[in-house]
Amino acid sequence: MNSKLFGGILLVVGTTIGAGMLALPVATAQLGFWGSLFLLIGCWAVMAVTAFLFLEVNLWLPPNTNLVSMAGATLGRSGQAITWVVYLVLLYSIICSYVAGGGDLFHYVLAKYGVVIPQTAASILFTTLFGIVVYMGIRSVDYVNRFLMFGKMGALFLLICLILPFISRTNLDSGEFMHVLTRPSSLNTTAVAFGCLMIIPSLRTYFDKDIKTLRKAIFIGMFIPLICYILWDMVIMGVIPLDGVIGLKSMDGANNTNSALVSALATMLQKNNITRIFEFFTSICMATSFLGVSLSLSDFLSDGLKIKKQGVLGNAFILGATFLPPVVVVLFYPNAFSLGLNFAGICILILMVLLPPLMLWAGRYHRNFQSLEYQSKANKSILIFLMLFAVFLLVLSGKYGIVSLGILSLVFAAGYFLSRKPKPALATE
Repeated sequence: MNSKLFGGILLVVGTTIGAGMLALPVATAQLGFWGSLFLLIGCWAVMAVTAFLFLEVNLWLPPNTNLVSMAGATLGRSGQAITWVVYLVLLYSIICSYVAGGGDLFHYVLAKYGVVIPQTAASILFTTLFGIVVYMGIRSVDYVNRFLMFGKMGALFLLICLILPFISRTNLDSGEFMHVLTRPSSLNTTAVAFGCLMIIPSLRTYFDKDIKTLRKAIFIGMFIPLICYILWDMVIMGVIPLDGVIGLKSMDGANNTNSALVSALATMLQKNNITRIFEFFTSICMATSFLGVSLSLSDFLSDGLKIKKQGVLGNAFILGATFLPPVVVVLFYPNAFSLGLNFAGICILILMVLLPPLMLWAGRYHRNFQSLEYQSKANKSILIFLMLFAVFLLVLSGKYGIVSLGILSLVFAAGYFLSRKPKPALATE
């Protein structure tokens, strides 16, 4: 395996496995392990297909093209406007959740070793530390991510091996899948867990013309998290009960979900070595995903604002626009971790399930875009299925999903009618 493929896989895995993974057992607890397993496989299959649709659309356009330009070229100004708003809400929501979750973990771990600082200061420290790496560019992110990923995957493997003997079959069999209809957050959080499409434009620039290797990196990089998520849900749901004071249900919507999860595991197992590894793992999860998502948002803003990330001023402006809004939100809304993931789930359904088939349909069948480098095997039937499936998921997501769907329909309808050319006037005698 060449170095670039290895780095690309780790960037996809690092972007994917993050705060969403930590929240999965809590958000899907009422579905039970078997229900969460079904939901994980379904979300992975849909997101893997849309990832390659997304790649084909990106290859129609020049390198360094991000989602704003992709939507504008295929869906017109209405699609571009929707993408601007939803993509910003998505990435800012995810980064908010990471800043809140990372600050919570920093605060918890530092306090255990006698260093007591305010949680807001811990969030700022977390953002500053890893924001510097993003400022240094994708190559720096790649190498730092490789180092962190070795620690992350090693810690995950150790945790699974050490916790497996403590799994209770009774705990695994609890919950009912029908709760997916009454718990939209379970669907939204699972969707966020596979939300790595935003890294594809950056990877395309990184791999240059080697599209075959890029496709391998995307597929392998998305498959590894699926396996990790299944094992993760199994050990956490198998050890921590659904109900009770320290049950998974009681953590849902809490301000300190991550530290509560660490504390519950420590209480249930009474094993200091497992607790320390778990603390290390959760911290690295935040860091690697924070790096990938922050890099994606900075590239998106650079493309949308037409400001190159070159020189001190250009880089500082883009990085300020990337990190300042999430930090401000977290300072005023301490529960931004679970709230951010919930909003991010709806945005991901729009951007990463609905928009890729829409963009591909418009570009391939109406604007006659073609790429000599790669063309997905998706036909009209598959694209229609994906669009209808996205609409179904948005409706299932509850009132916010339904409102979002209504706004999307109105904007697209307005864009369609405004872009129609008026009929020529009839000649009069």
